Amino acid sequence: MHKKRPLDGELDVASGHSGYRVLAANDRSLVRAIVGASLRHRGEISEILERLLDRQIPEKTGRVLDILHVAIAQMLFLDIPDRASVSLAVDHAGMDRRARPYKGLVNGVLRRLGRERDMITEDLDPETRNTPEWLLESWQEAYGAETARDISRAHQSEAALDLSVKSDAAGWAQKLGGTIVGVDSVRLSRKGAVDQLEGFDTGSWWVQDAAAALPARLLGNVEGLKAADLCAAPGGKTAQLAAAGAQVTAIDISKGRLERLEENMTRLGLEVATVASDLRKYEPDEPFDVILLDAPCSATGTIRRHPDVAWIKKPYDIEKLSEIQSELLDRVVEWVKPGGLIVYCTCSLERAEGEAQADAFLERQGGKIELVPVAATEIGNLDHCVTENGYLRCLPSHAASLNAEIKGMDGFFAARFRRS
Repeated sequence: MHKKRPLDGELDVASGHSGYRVLAANDRSLVRAIVGASLRHRGEISEILERLLDRQIPEKTGRVLDILHVAIAQMLFLDIPDRASVSLAVDHAGMDRRARPYKGLVNGVLRRLGRERDMITEDLDPETRNTPEWLLESWQEAYGAETARDISRAHQSEAALDLSVKSDAAGWAQKLGGTIVGVDSVRLSRKGAVDQLEGFDTGSWWVQDAAAALPARLLGNVEGLKAADLCAAPGGKTAQLAAAGAQVTAIDISKGRLERLEENMTRLGLEVATVASDLRKYEPDEPFDVILLDAPCSATGTIRRHPDVAWIKKPYDIEKLSEIQSELLDRVVEWVKPGGLIVYCTCSLERAEGEAQADAFLERQGGKIELVPVAATEIGNLDHCVTENGYLRCLPSHAASLNAEIKGMDGFFAARFRRS
Protein backbone atom coordinates (compact mmCIF):
# COMPACT_ATOMS: atom_id res chain seq x y z
CA MET A 1 0.00 0.00 0.00
CA HIS A 2 2.92 2.30 -0.59
CA LYS A 3 1.83 5.91 -1.15
CA LYS A 4 -1.81 4.98 -0.48
CA ARG A 5 -2.07 2.64 -3.42
CA PRO A 6 -5.17 0.48 -2.84
CA LEU A 7 -4.56 -3.08 -1.70
CA ASP A 8 -6.29 -4.47 -4.80
CA GLY A 9 -3.77 -2.56 -6.90
CA GLU A 10 -0.81 -4.10 -5.07
CA LEU A 11 -2.34 -7.58 -5.25
CA ASP A 12 -3.30 -7.51 -8.92
CA VAL A 13 -1.87 -10.49 -10.79
CA ALA A 14 -1.28 -8.43 -13.95
CA SER A 15 -0.17 -5.05 -12.61
CA GLY A 16 0.43 -5.44 -8.89
CA HIS A 17 3.61 -5.54 -6.80
CA SER A 18 6.39 -7.36 -8.66
CA GLY A 19 7.08 -9.64 -5.68
CA TYR A 20 3.43 -10.67 -5.57
CA ARG A 21 3.09 -11.34 -9.29
CA VAL A 22 5.86 -13.94 -9.36
CA LEU A 23 4.33 -16.07 -6.58
CA ALA A 24 2.53 -19.34 -7.18
CA ALA A 25 -1.27 -19.17 -6.95
CA ASN A 26 -1.44 -20.79 -3.48
CA ASP A 27 1.24 -18.43 -2.15
CA ARG A 28 -0.64 -15.43 -3.56
CA SER A 29 -3.74 -16.59 -1.67
CA LEU A 30 -1.71 -16.83 1.55
CA VAL A 31 -0.23 -13.35 1.07
CA ARG A 32 -3.70 -11.92 0.48
CA ALA A 33 -4.99 -13.59 3.66
CA ILE A 34 -2.06 -12.34 5.77
CA VAL A 35 -2.22 -8.76 4.51
CA GLY A 36 -6.01 -8.76 4.86
CA ALA A 37 -5.82 -9.95 8.47
CA SER A 38 -3.10 -7.39 9.27
CA LEU A 39 -5.32 -4.55 8.02
CA ARG A 40 -8.59 -5.92 9.39
CA HIS A 41 -7.09 -6.13 12.88
CA ARG A 42 -4.69 -3.22 12.58
CA GLY A 43 -5.99 -1.36 15.63
CA GLU A 44 -5.86 -4.42 17.87
CA ILE A 45 -2.36 -5.26 16.72
CA SER A 46 -1.19 -1.71 17.44
CA GLU A 47 -2.54 -1.92 20.98
CA ILE A 48 -0.94 -5.34 21.49
CA LEU A 49 2.40 -3.89 20.41
CA GLU A 50 1.97 -1.03 22.92
CA ARG A 51 1.52 -3.65 25.63
CA LEU A 52 4.50 -5.69 24.46
CA LEU A 53 7.02 -2.88 23.97
CA ASP A 54 8.66 -1.09 26.89
CA ARG A 55 9.28 1.92 24.65
CA GLN A 56 8.54 2.96 21.10
CA ILE A 57 10.64 1.55 18.30
CA PRO A 58 12.91 4.33 16.97
CA GLU A 59 12.29 5.79 13.55
CA LYS A 60 14.38 4.72 10.55
CA THR A 61 14.34 1.08 11.59
CA GLY A 62 13.25 -0.24 8.21
CA ARG A 63 10.24 -2.51 8.22
CA VAL A 64 10.35 -3.55 11.87
CA LEU A 65 6.81 -2.42 12.69
CA ASP A 66 5.42 -3.89 9.46
CA ILE A 67 7.17 -7.19 10.19
CA LEU A 68 5.73 -7.27 13.72
CA HIS A 69 2.22 -6.42 12.50
CA VAL A 70 2.27 -9.21 9.93
CA ALA A 71 3.67 -11.75 12.40
CA ILE A 72 1.08 -10.92 15.05
CA ALA A 73 -1.70 -11.21 12.46
CA GLN A 74 -0.43 -14.71 11.61
CA MET A 75 -0.14 -15.74 15.27
CA LEU A 76 -3.51 -14.46 16.48
CA PHE A 77 -5.85 -14.34 13.50
CA LEU A 78 -4.67 -17.00 11.06
CA ASP A 79 -4.06 -20.70 11.42
CA ILE A 80 -0.27 -20.39 11.25
CA PRO A 81 1.89 -21.94 14.03
CA ASP A 82 3.68 -19.49 16.32
CA ARG A 83 7.07 -21.04 15.61
CA ALA A 84 6.69 -20.52 11.85
CA SER A 85 5.45 -16.93 12.30
CA VAL A 86 8.33 -15.99 14.60
CA SER A 87 10.97 -17.64 12.42
CA LEU A 88 9.68 -15.93 9.28
CA ALA A 89 9.57 -12.53 10.99
CA VAL A 90 13.17 -12.84 12.23
CA ASP A 91 14.29 -13.88 8.74
CA HIS A 92 12.54 -10.86 7.21
CA ALA A 93 14.16 -8.52 9.72
CA GLY A 94 17.52 -9.98 8.74
CA MET A 95 16.88 -9.17 5.07
CA ASP A 96 16.24 -5.46 5.74
CA ARG A 97 19.45 -3.52 6.31
CA ARG A 98 17.88 -1.04 8.71
CA ALA A 99 15.77 -3.63 10.50
CA ARG A 100 18.66 -6.11 10.96
CA PRO A 101 19.86 -4.67 14.31
CA TYR A 102 16.36 -5.33 15.71
CA LYS A 103 16.21 -9.06 14.95
CA GLY A 104 16.57 -9.80 18.64
CA LEU A 105 13.76 -7.42 19.54
CA VAL A 106 11.46 -9.00 16.93
CA ASN A 107 12.26 -12.46 18.24
CA GLY A 108 11.78 -11.48 21.90
CA VAL A 109 8.54 -9.56 21.40
CA LEU A 110 6.88 -12.32 19.40
CA ARG A 111 8.02 -15.11 21.72
CA ARG A 112 6.61 -13.18 24.66
CA LEU A 113 3.29 -12.85 22.85
CA GLY A 114 3.30 -16.61 22.32
CA ARG A 115 3.85 -17.23 26.06
CA GLU A 116 1.52 -14.56 27.44
CA ARG A 117 -1.09 -14.16 24.71
CA ASP A 118 -4.13 -14.54 27.01
CA MET A 119 -2.94 -11.84 29.39
CA ILE A 120 -1.70 -9.51 26.64
CA THR A 121 -4.86 -9.77 24.55
CA GLU A 122 -7.43 -9.51 27.32
CA ASP A 123 -9.80 -6.53 27.45
CA LEU A 124 -9.17 -5.59 23.82
CA ASP A 125 -12.12 -3.87 22.16
CA PRO A 126 -11.91 -4.76 18.47
CA GLU A 127 -15.04 -2.80 17.54
CA THR A 128 -13.42 0.49 18.51
CA ARG A 129 -9.74 -0.28 18.04
CA ASN A 130 -10.02 -1.54 14.45
CA THR A 131 -11.93 1.48 13.16
CA PRO A 132 -10.32 4.92 12.81
CA GLU A 133 -11.87 7.30 15.32
CA TRP A 134 -13.27 9.72 12.73
CA LEU A 135 -15.07 6.91 10.91
CA LEU A 136 -16.56 5.44 14.08
CA GLU A 137 -17.80 8.89 15.11
CA SER A 138 -19.35 9.36 11.66
CA TRP A 139 -21.26 6.09 11.98
CA GLN A 140 -22.32 6.84 15.56
CA GLU A 141 -23.76 10.15 14.45
CA ALA A 142 -25.52 8.58 11.45
CA TYR A 143 -26.79 5.32 12.90
CA GLY A 144 -26.36 5.43 16.69
CA ALA A 145 -23.68 3.91 18.93
CA GLU A 146 -25.03 0.36 18.92
CA THR A 147 -25.36 0.11 15.14
CA ALA A 148 -21.92 1.71 14.70
CA ARG A 149 -20.45 -1.10 16.82
CA ASP A 150 -22.39 -3.67 14.79
CA ILE A 151 -20.94 -2.23 11.56
CA SER A 152 -17.41 -2.32 12.97
CA ARG A 153 -17.96 -5.89 14.20
CA ALA A 154 -19.12 -6.94 10.73
CA HIS A 155 -15.83 -5.61 9.32
CA GLN A 156 -13.87 -8.12 11.42
CA SER A 157 -14.98 -10.92 9.09
CA GLU A 158 -14.31 -11.38 5.40
CA ALA A 159 -17.17 -10.74 3.02
CA ALA A 160 -19.02 -13.70 1.56
CA LEU A 161 -18.79 -14.48 -2.15
CA ASP A 162 -22.06 -13.53 -3.85
CA LEU A 163 -22.99 -14.20 -7.47
CA SER A 164 -25.53 -12.59 -9.76
CA VAL A 165 -26.96 -15.14 -12.20
CA LYS A 166 -28.57 -14.66 -15.59
CA SER A 167 -31.45 -16.96 -14.67
CA ASP A 168 -32.51 -19.81 -12.36
CA ALA A 169 -30.97 -18.55 -9.13
CA ALA A 170 -32.39 -21.47 -7.14
CA GLY A 171 -30.87 -23.96 -9.58
CA TRP A 172 -27.44 -22.35 -9.41
CA ALA A 173 -27.64 -22.16 -5.61
CA GLN A 174 -28.22 -25.91 -5.57
CA LYS A 175 -25.43 -26.62 -8.08
CA LEU A 176 -22.86 -24.50 -6.24
CA GLY A 177 -23.93 -25.30 -2.69
CA GLY A 178 -25.12 -21.74 -2.07
CA THR A 179 -28.03 -19.83 -0.55
CA ILE A 180 -30.34 -17.22 -2.03
CA VAL A 181 -29.79 -13.74 -0.54
CA GLY A 182 -30.97 -10.26 -1.50
CA VAL A 183 -33.01 -10.59 -4.69
CA ASP A 184 -31.90 -13.83 -6.33
CA SER A 185 -28.19 -13.41 -5.52
CA VAL A 186 -26.42 -16.70 -4.77
CA ARG A 187 -24.19 -16.66 -1.70
CA LEU A 188 -21.57 -19.42 -1.67
CA SER A 189 -20.77 -21.20 1.57
CA ARG A 190 -17.20 -21.96 0.56
CA LYS A 191 -14.52 -19.98 -1.22
CA GLY A 192 -12.11 -21.03 -3.90
CA ALA A 193 -10.86 -20.11 -7.34
CA VAL A 194 -13.82 -18.37 -8.98
CA ASP A 195 -12.77 -19.37 -12.49
CA GLN A 196 -12.90 -23.05 -11.48
CA LEU A 197 -16.57 -22.96 -10.47
CA GLU A 198 -19.26 -24.47 -12.68
CA GLY A 199 -20.84 -21.82 -14.87
CA PHE A 200 -17.84 -19.52 -15.11
CA ASP A 201 -16.76 -20.62 -18.59
CA THR A 202 -20.34 -20.56 -19.88
CA GLY A 203 -20.88 -17.01 -18.59
CA SER A 204 -23.87 -18.01 -16.48
CA TRP A 205 -23.05 -15.66 -13.57
CA TRP A 206 -20.72 -12.96 -12.31
CA VAL A 207 -19.37 -11.98 -8.90
CA GLN A 208 -21.40 -9.16 -7.31
CA ASP A 209 -22.27 -8.46 -3.70
CA ALA A 210 -25.97 -8.89 -2.89
CA ALA A 211 -26.27 -5.21 -1.90
CA ALA A 212 -24.49 -4.00 -5.05
CA ALA A 213 -27.06 -5.92 -7.11
CA LEU A 214 -30.01 -3.94 -5.70
CA PRO A 215 -29.65 -0.44 -7.29
CA ALA A 216 -30.00 -1.64 -10.89
CA ARG A 217 -33.27 -3.34 -9.96
CA LEU A 218 -34.71 0.03 -9.01
CA LEU A 219 -34.86 0.93 -12.72
CA GLY A 220 -37.62 -1.67 -13.13
CA ASN A 221 -38.23 -3.42 -16.45
CA VAL A 222 -35.51 -2.09 -18.77
CA GLU A 223 -36.07 -4.45 -21.70
CA GLY A 224 -35.56 -2.52 -24.94
CA LEU A 225 -34.65 0.73 -23.14
CA LYS A 226 -31.56 2.83 -23.79
CA ALA A 227 -29.68 2.69 -20.51
CA ALA A 228 -26.52 4.47 -19.37
CA ASP A 229 -24.34 2.89 -16.70
CA LEU A 230 -22.11 5.72 -15.51
CA CYS A 231 -18.80 4.99 -13.74
CA ALA A 232 -19.53 1.48 -14.94
CA ALA A 233 -16.40 -0.56 -14.25
CA PRO A 234 -15.96 -3.34 -13.21
CA GLY A 235 -19.36 -3.99 -14.78
CA GLY A 236 -21.63 -5.89 -12.41
CA LYS A 237 -24.48 -3.42 -12.90
CA THR A 238 -23.74 -3.21 -16.63
CA ALA A 239 -24.21 -6.97 -16.83
CA GLN A 240 -27.48 -6.77 -14.89
CA LEU A 241 -28.94 -4.20 -17.26
CA ALA A 242 -27.72 -5.98 -20.41
CA ALA A 243 -28.96 -9.36 -19.18
CA ALA A 244 -32.36 -7.74 -18.55
CA GLY A 245 -32.53 -6.67 -22.21
CA ALA A 246 -31.44 -3.03 -22.04
CA GLN A 247 -29.34 -1.36 -24.73
CA VAL A 248 -26.49 -0.38 -22.43
CA THR A 249 -23.84 2.29 -22.85
CA ALA A 250 -21.17 1.77 -20.19
CA ILE A 251 -19.10 4.88 -19.47
CA ASP A 252 -16.00 5.02 -17.28
CA ILE A 253 -13.06 7.40 -16.98
CA SER A 254 -10.50 4.55 -16.98
CA LYS A 255 -9.64 2.83 -20.26
CA GLY A 256 -7.96 -0.01 -18.39
CA ARG A 257 -11.02 -0.68 -16.24
CA LEU A 258 -13.23 -0.53 -19.31
CA GLU A 259 -11.08 -3.14 -21.03
CA ARG A 260 -11.71 -5.46 -18.09
CA LEU A 261 -15.42 -4.68 -18.29
CA GLU A 262 -15.38 -5.62 -21.98
CA GLU A 263 -13.59 -8.87 -21.15
CA ASN A 264 -16.26 -9.65 -18.57
CA MET A 265 -19.05 -8.91 -21.04
CA THR A 266 -17.42 -11.17 -23.62
CA ARG A 267 -17.32 -14.04 -21.10
CA LEU A 268 -20.96 -13.40 -20.21
CA GLY A 269 -22.01 -13.19 -23.86
CA LEU A 270 -23.51 -9.73 -23.36
CA GLU A 271 -23.28 -6.93 -25.90
CA VAL A 272 -22.78 -3.40 -24.58
CA ALA A 273 -21.34 -0.15 -25.94
CA THR A 274 -18.41 1.31 -23.99
CA VAL A 275 -17.13 4.87 -23.79
CA ALA A 276 -13.94 6.00 -22.00
CA SER A 277 -14.67 9.52 -20.79
CA ASP A 278 -14.70 11.87 -17.83
CA LEU A 279 -18.41 12.42 -17.12
CA ARG A 280 -17.70 16.08 -16.39
CA LYS A 281 -16.78 16.49 -20.08
CA TYR A 282 -19.00 13.87 -21.71
CA GLU A 283 -22.14 14.75 -23.67
CA PRO A 284 -24.46 12.03 -25.02
CA ASP A 285 -25.64 12.19 -28.64
CA GLU A 286 -29.23 11.77 -27.49
CA PRO A 287 -30.94 11.34 -24.10
CA PHE A 288 -31.27 7.97 -22.39
CA ASP A 289 -34.43 6.30 -21.14
CA VAL A 290 -32.82 5.40 -17.80
CA ILE A 291 -29.55 6.25 -16.08
CA LEU A 292 -27.64 4.44 -13.33
CA LEU A 293 -24.99 6.65 -11.71
CA ASP A 294 -22.71 4.62 -9.44
CA ALA A 295 -20.77 7.69 -8.41
CA PRO A 296 -17.12 7.83 -7.27
CA CYS A 297 -17.15 7.57 -3.48
CA SER A 298 -15.10 6.75 -0.40
CA ALA A 299 -16.12 3.06 -0.62
CA THR A 300 -16.43 2.79 3.17
CA GLY A 301 -19.25 0.31 2.61
CA THR A 302 -16.75 -2.22 1.21
CA ILE A 303 -14.35 -2.44 4.17
CA ARG A 304 -15.18 -6.13 4.72
CA ARG A 305 -13.62 -6.99 1.36
CA HIS A 306 -11.23 -4.01 1.15
CA PRO A 307 -9.91 -3.54 4.73
CA ASP A 308 -7.35 -0.97 3.59
CA VAL A 309 -10.15 1.51 2.81
CA ALA A 310 -10.60 2.27 6.53
CA TRP A 311 -6.97 3.38 6.79
CA ILE A 312 -6.32 5.18 3.50
CA LYS A 313 -9.46 7.35 3.44
CA LYS A 314 -9.63 10.61 5.40
CA PRO A 315 -12.42 13.13 6.13
CA TYR A 316 -11.23 15.44 3.35
CA ASP A 317 -11.75 12.59 0.86
CA ILE A 318 -15.45 12.60 1.75
CA GLU A 319 -15.66 16.36 1.21
CA LYS A 320 -13.88 16.20 -2.15
CA LEU A 321 -15.92 13.24 -3.40
CA SER A 322 -19.19 14.80 -2.26
CA GLU A 323 -18.48 17.79 -4.49
CA ILE A 324 -17.86 15.51 -7.47
CA GLN A 325 -21.07 13.58 -6.77
CA SER A 326 -23.09 16.80 -6.71
CA GLU A 327 -21.55 17.95 -9.97
CA LEU A 328 -22.29 14.65 -11.70
CA LEU A 329 -25.89 14.53 -10.49
CA ASP A 330 -26.55 18.01 -11.84
CA ARG A 331 -25.06 17.04 -15.22
CA VAL A 332 -26.84 13.73 -15.74
CA VAL A 333 -30.31 15.13 -15.02
CA GLU A 334 -30.11 16.66 -18.51
CA TRP A 335 -29.18 13.31 -20.09
CA VAL A 336 -32.41 11.44 -19.36
CA LYS A 337 -35.68 11.82 -21.26
CA PRO A 338 -38.61 13.51 -19.51
CA GLY A 339 -40.28 10.81 -17.42
CA GLY A 340 -37.07 8.78 -17.35
CA LEU A 341 -35.52 7.38 -14.18
CA ILE A 342 -32.15 8.17 -12.61
CA VAL A 343 -30.77 5.91 -9.88
CA TYR A 344 -27.91 7.42 -7.89
CA CYS A 345 -25.89 5.04 -5.74
CA THR A 346 -22.66 4.81 -3.76
CA CYS A 347 -20.94 2.02 -1.86
CA SER A 348 -20.42 4.39 1.06
CA LEU A 349 -21.64 4.42 4.66
CA GLU A 350 -21.25 8.19 4.88
CA ARG A 351 -24.47 10.21 4.83
CA ALA A 352 -22.66 13.03 3.03
CA GLU A 353 -22.36 10.68 0.04
CA GLY A 354 -25.85 9.23 0.45
CA GLU A 355 -28.90 10.72 2.18
CA ALA A 356 -27.51 14.26 2.40
CA GLN A 357 -26.43 14.15 -1.24
CA ALA A 358 -29.87 12.99 -2.41
CA ASP A 359 -31.67 15.56 -0.24
CA ALA A 360 -29.50 18.38 -1.63
CA PHE A 361 -30.07 17.20 -5.22
CA LEU A 362 -33.84 17.33 -4.72
CA GLU A 363 -33.56 20.81 -3.26
CA ARG A 364 -31.34 22.12 -6.08
CA GLN A 365 -33.34 20.56 -8.89
CA GLY A 366 -36.78 21.05 -7.33
CA GLY A 367 -39.45 21.04 -10.12
CA LYS A 368 -37.15 19.28 -12.59
CA ILE A 369 -37.00 15.97 -10.72
CA GLU A 370 -39.06 14.08 -8.17
CA LEU A 371 -38.15 11.31 -5.75
CA VAL A 372 -39.56 7.86 -6.50
CA PRO A 373 -39.45 6.07 -3.13
CA VAL A 374 -38.06 2.54 -2.94
CA ALA A 375 -40.50 -0.17 -1.87
CA ALA A 376 -39.30 -3.18 0.13
CA THR A 377 -41.09 -5.47 -2.34
CA GLU A 378 -38.61 -4.35 -5.02
CA ILE A 379 -35.62 -5.57 -3.01
CA GLY A 380 -36.68 -8.96 -1.73
CA ASN A 381 -38.82 -7.56 1.11
CA LEU A 382 -35.70 -6.40 2.97
CA ASP A 383 -37.67 -3.78 4.92
CA HIS A 384 -34.65 -2.91 7.08
CA CYS A 385 -32.86 -1.62 3.96
CA VAL A 386 -35.46 1.06 3.18
CA THR A 387 -35.34 4.39 5.03
CA GLU A 388 -38.32 6.49 6.09
CA ASN A 389 -37.64 8.82 3.15
CA GLY A 390 -37.76 5.97 0.64
CA TYR A 391 -34.02 5.62 0.07
CA LEU A 392 -32.16 2.31 -0.10
CA ARG A 393 -29.62 2.02 2.74
CA CYS A 394 -27.81 -1.28 3.29
CA LEU A 395 -25.37 -1.78 6.16
CA PRO A 396 -22.66 -4.46 6.55
CA SER A 397 -24.41 -5.59 9.74
CA HIS A 398 -27.80 -6.07 8.05
CA ALA A 399 -29.40 -9.43 7.39
CA ALA A 400 -28.90 -10.28 3.73
CA SER A 401 -32.15 -12.24 3.42
CA LEU A 402 -35.43 -12.77 5.23
CA ASN A 403 -33.53 -15.32 7.34
CA ALA A 404 -32.12 -12.98 9.99
CA GLU A 405 -29.27 -15.43 10.67
CA ILE A 406 -27.75 -14.78 7.23
CA LYS A 407 -25.99 -11.49 7.85
CA GLY A 408 -23.59 -9.30 5.94
CA MET A 409 -23.64 -7.24 2.75
CA ASP A 410 -21.79 -4.24 1.43
CA GLY A 411 -22.77 -0.85 2.76
CA PHE A 412 -24.78 0.73 -0.05
CA PHE A 413 -26.99 3.74 -0.65
CA ALA A 414 -29.35 4.36 -3.56
CA ALA A 415 -31.97 6.95 -4.41
CA ARG A 416 -34.34 6.94 -7.38
CA PHE A 417 -35.51 10.06 -9.18
CA ARG A 418 -37.81 10.73 -12.13
CA ARG A 419 -37.28 13.64 -14.47
CA SER A 420 -40.50 15.62 -14.49
